Amino acid sequence: MGAVVSGGSPAACGPACVEAIAGGRPIRPLWRNESGGLAFLVGAGPDSCFVKWAPAGSGLDLPAEAARLTWAGAFTPVARPLGQGADDSGSWLITTVLPGQNAVSPRWLADPRTAITAIGRGLRALHESLPAGDCPFSWTARDRVADARRRAADGRLDPARWHEVHQPLGVDRALQLIADIPPVDQLVVCHGDACAPNTMLDEEGQWSAHVDLGALGLADRWADLAVATWSTEWNYGPGWAAVLLDAYGVGPDPGRTDYYRLLWDLGP
Repeated sequence: MGAVVSGGSPAACGPACVEAIAGGRPIRPLWRNESGGLAFLVGAGPDSCFVKWAPAGSGLDLPAEAARLTWAGAFTPVARPLGQGADDSGSWLITTVLPGQNAVSPRWLADPRTAITAIGRGLRALHESLPAGDCPFSWTARDRVADARRRAADGRLDPARWHEVHQPLGVDRALQLIADIPPVDQLVVCHGDACAPNTMLDEEGQWSAHVDLGALGLADRWADLAVATWSTEWNYGPGWAAVLLDAYGVGPDPGRTDYYRLLWDLGP
């Protein structure tokens, strides 16, 4: 997820590569994430495109996202990669622009039940559409636990950045807890960042597409569901998790939810 950034002249909006991609077309900044990644809408109407930029050394892997978009696009509505590149300052990914609005646009923040229902239905459709048996990408708990251990060894786990419910655990206890991986409920191709802003809604309030698939991969469906329900609290307030689970078609699973939220906090 990213924070909205203010507009301005093209020179103030982003790196030189975005200006070059724009070729004189208008540039509108959309968001900035915690790793310094930026996103822009370039152009208008049928001539528009979406540009992501990641600074060098940020750890954001835009080629990996392009590969996932290309694979997933054969099965479910996602943006289509149009081009990518890199220079000394960073890398970029150009994609098509999807119609509709994301689930945290002002219209849908004012109608949370419609938005959250769409998120749940969209996530179920994504899990059912993407063929787990053919997926070349992994997001399994086992792989993520191994990555958390590597980053802990490098001193790159910072409890101060975790949710307040996890901060008192500290690194050692958190690593102990995530080592106890729950049995898989259902193996699916997970979105990898099923937060509310990454579901697009059409004019009728139905889910229409998904964005930000950089971590897409095989995992227990609760890896997505735990974060999706958590995101309803962040974006709409408490009390909405049951609406999302009902729309998805599954009952609550507190154990897996707690586990995968902790694992999320320990992620990059």
